[in-house]
Amino acid sequence: MFGLRETLTPAKLLAVVAFVFGAYHLLIVSGVIAMSTMEMRLTHLMLALTLLFARKPAAPGLEHNRIARALDMALIAAALIASGWLLSRWKPIAFSGGMTIEQDYWAGIVIVALVFEAARRGIGLILALITLVFFLYPFVSPWLPGILNGRGYGLERVVTFLTTDTQGIYGIPIGVAATYIITFTIFGSLLSRLGAGDFFFEISFRLTRGMRAASAKSAVLFSSLIGMVSGSAAGNVAVTGTLTIPLMKREGYAPHQAAAVEAVASTGGQIMPPVMGAAAFIMAEVVGVSYTEIMATGLLPALLFFGTAFVVVHLRAVRSGIEPVTTPSKDPRTTARVLWDGMPFIAAFALLLGLMLLGYSPFKASLWAMGAMIVATVIWNRRIDRDLLTRIAGAVTEGASNVVTISAACAAAGIIAGILGLTGLGSKIAVLIDLGSGGSLLIALVLTMIVSIILGMGLPTTAAYLILATVVAPALVKMGVPVLTAHFFVFYFGCISTITPPVALAAYVAGGIAGADINKSGWTAAAYAAPSFLLPFAFCFGPGLLLQGTLGQNLTAVVTGALGVTALAIAVIGVFHRPLSLLGRVVAALAGVLLLFQDLTSAAIGIALMAALWALTEFRARKHAT
Repeated sequence: MFGLRETLTPAKLLAVVAFVFGAYHLLIVSGVIAMSTMEMRLTHLMLALTLLFARKPAAPGLEHNRIARALDMALIAAALIASGWLLSRWKPIAFSGGMTIEQDYWAGIVIVALVFEAARRGIGLILALITLVFFLYPFVSPWLPGILNGRGYGLERVVTFLTTDTQGIYGIPIGVAATYIITFTIFGSLLSRLGAGDFFFEISFRLTRGMRAASAKSAVLFSSLIGMVSGSAAGNVAVTGTLTIPLMKREGYAPHQAAAVEAVASTGGQIMPPVMGAAAFIMAEVVGVSYTEIMATGLLPALLFFGTAFVVVHLRAVRSGIEPVTTPSKDPRTTARVLWDGMPFIAAFALLLGLMLLGYSPFKASLWAMGAMIVATVIWNRRIDRDLLTRIAGAVTEGASNVVTISAACAAAGIIAGILGLTGLGSKIAVLIDLGSGGSLLIALVLTMIVSIILGMGLPTTAAYLILATVVAPALVKMGVPVLTAHFFVFYFGCISTITPPVALAAYVAGGIAGADINKSGWTAAAYAAPSFLLPFAFCFGPGLLLQGTLGQNLTAVVTGALGVTALAIAVIGVFHRPLSLLGRVVAALAGVLLLFQDLTSAAIGIALMAALWALTEFRARKHAT
């Protein structure tokens, strides 16, 4: 009995539950288990709530408090009972046209309360309070002035709508979490467990060796590759920063500069195809387009983002006098051998991208990619042993555990979306933004940027996008911005809010690793990413940057976009081929803005300004030398 008790520790029991949770969803998306949409969403949230309340204490320091643990067990029991009741009732409710009974209402009350608590524990108090504000709107709307005035609804009507209809808690966000997101979090964990991180780092290091700012450029490459599958800027910094930041510091970067470079590079991973952050999968469902179209739309902005990062780190090295250094790799293998050993990961990515381009759903493509990666690993290593099986099981467990907090955010976003749909508040918010901007699209975009950054500061990217997509993006659409462009605008700012002070979470994590002042790291990261703050505005004034225009418009956008972000990077660092004066930096910034906005006349003026700036700095340098 003692041995059994030692074996079944709470941590191991939770790991088993997480593994079952992940394996269950893999069987669903693979088609082995046939289940209706509502059943899948109900069971997904039930299991996610169970894991979250078991893993996340009510408050820090209460992990071993008996009263707190008893409360956690009560919440888990409530989640199982209420979800079980709704599972038994969803068909009668659906077939009767929405007729509910009193027990449905009480089960709904429990689920709504549990979602609030899950959002507070899993994401933070900010998301719970934002959700609460929207939840209270139907009850206070009869007393609100002006356009916010509404007829109001009773508690029973609100709760039953949120918990028995697919427009509320069990709507699109939780559906995406139960299919796309959980599959890709397991895919990312499997990559990590099988050694993809070491492979990506070695390739990035070898590709940039011998260049000026080689360590910083390898950090940009490495973080972009890892960030594609991590889905979290701060998490990416924690994984990659321990390797890249010490290298940058040894090369000559100040601690806050190294931290800023890593934070910027890690943030860009969320917008880099083919595997973007979790929010991108939600965007595909909300907008109603294929994920392949999301990838194609996000490709050029992502390349420009990382192009900016490359130019910034290069110019920073020029300004700081950092010379090229050829640091030998500690890995004795040849580059060809490294590529050969990493073929399972290359094959997995190639298969993933190829299947999605052929029209497969992202989660089906990721399942095939995982299978291919495992088979290739077995062939390359020529063995199937316990270590491999442990790694696979660990990947399923870790991936399922990582989706739990995202599911809490999705459920909270379902409450917000449900309230917007029930009360018509969404159209009222759109009118408010229209009135606040005075009909000016530029002012509306600035207001939307501010809201997006403020929300993004306190929330993970996925949670921030979920709220912005339901509340703010429709306002831009009403002002004539294409639907996909509007969603990319808020998604982009939701991502880069992680490097926007005063709360720049990714920069703060990097600053901690670098041993730098975290506020200085945050402001430096924001400065390095400054060119990227203009990109979303450029999306809205020309289709080329999102590759949605004609072939000529798209090609023009590629050229002017690359020149524009380069000019802006020059303005930020203050170096062209030689140091620039303040006036020179202003000219470079103006040229960058003109180049980004995809008009041939403005682009010609921007190119002329950069050519004049080059000639003037060269003339002054020669005159000074003489």
